[in-house]
Amino acid sequence: MTDLNTPSRGAATGTGDRSRPRAVLPALCATQIVSWGIVYYAFPVLNPQITAATGWPAGATTAAFSLALVISALAGIRVGRILDQRGPRAVMTVGSVLGAVSLLIVAAAPNLLVFFAGWALAGLAMAATFYQPAFAALTRWWAPDHMRALTIVTLAGGLASTVFAPLTAALADHLSWSHTYLVLAAILATVTIPAHALALRVPWPDAPTSPAHKAEGAAEVGRSRPFLLLSAAFTLSSFAMYAVVIALVPLLLERGYTTSQAALALGIGGAGQTLGRALYAALARRTTATARTTILITLGALTTAAFAATPGPYALLIAVSVMAGMVRGNLTLLQATAITDRWGTTHYGRLSGLLAAPAHTAAALAPFAGAALAVPLGGYGPLFFLLATVSVAATLIAPWTATDAVRRRPGRRPQSLTTTDH
Repeated sequence: MTDLNTPSRGAATGTGDRSRPRAVLPALCATQIVSWGIVYYAFPVLNPQITAATGWPAGATTAAFSLALVISALAGIRVGRILDQRGPRAVMTVGSVLGAVSLLIVAAAPNLLVFFAGWALAGLAMAATFYQPAFAALTRWWAPDHMRALTIVTLAGGLASTVFAPLTAALADHLSWSHTYLVLAAILATVTIPAHALALRVPWPDAPTSPAHKAEGAAEVGRSRPFLLLSAAFTLSSFAMYAVVIALVPLLLERGYTTSQAALALGIGGAGQTLGRALYAALARRTTATARTTILITLGALTTAAFAATPGPYALLIAVSVMAGMVRGNLTLLQATAITDRWGTTHYGRLSGLLAAPAHTAAALAPFAGAALAVPLGGYGPLFFLLATVSVAATLIAPWTATDAVRRRPGRRPQSLTTTDH
């Protein structure tokens, strides 16, 4: 019987010589929808009710949620090391337990201090259950053809807000915000704990190596110039991208559109995200990792500038929102494959944690920074021009993130990976 903390070796490697764990992909699709939908997307729906019922300032409750995102980013580094060594089963199962417990604490919070404590624990749950551990699992089990698996999971994850935003709102119509969180915590525990404990109960293979990638240690890669520049590019891009998402509704309200029109423009970007993720594999076949990093970050800058420069008509703003969503969807998969494309899969968990930490921290701080900058800049239009400039800075960095492994001709498939002990 496989212990939660001691993975067996030598089974499904994802190299084609043995069958892949069939239950993993559908399980992770389900748990990503539920985890993101409940731990992340329920909060913006419930926050107005929380502040109205408790009298706590909206800025304080939002700060508690942002604290969770910062903790998730920082904890992801340690989580990545554990994933490399022991696999995702224990990490994601414990993370699911922490997620349910954190929501129980949030629901029962008598004051802001306990509310903050609940969200701090939720940050650990996010690090252990969101995309990073799921990507690490699929990259190891499905390599070298992990792109399809990653795409499927991110397409499923994109449904989280579609499913749980309206479900949360429906619950809140009949229950208090605290009772709504109790129901959501029960759903989270019922779905994700057994799914992670049972579906991920398969041997964790040794990390494959490839002659196409230099055999570098994680510490050496983490200090390398391409890695540091890639981290800087993703951090700047993430800051601009998430500030745009939060600031889009205020921008359109400032320009005279109704709340419903602004909400539709924001929501339609979700459809663009799904479309973008579906098209990423085709882009990956035709470009090198460095080229598509540069292309996608540049497109992010252009769509942000388009929002700033386009007051209307409304249909054109909808089109820009769809394009911006497509770019965001592609950037999710770009970041998921950035490590593998440049340095292989051996230290994927640790390196992806290091790469994601500053980007996720920037994303967590972006809503506050955007709102704060809009005032001295004189409105959200100038803010969007500033955010476009930030993306341009990321674009200028992107071409310098190349390594020897990514200087192959566009469209060439990586060489087959073989399993080695480490």
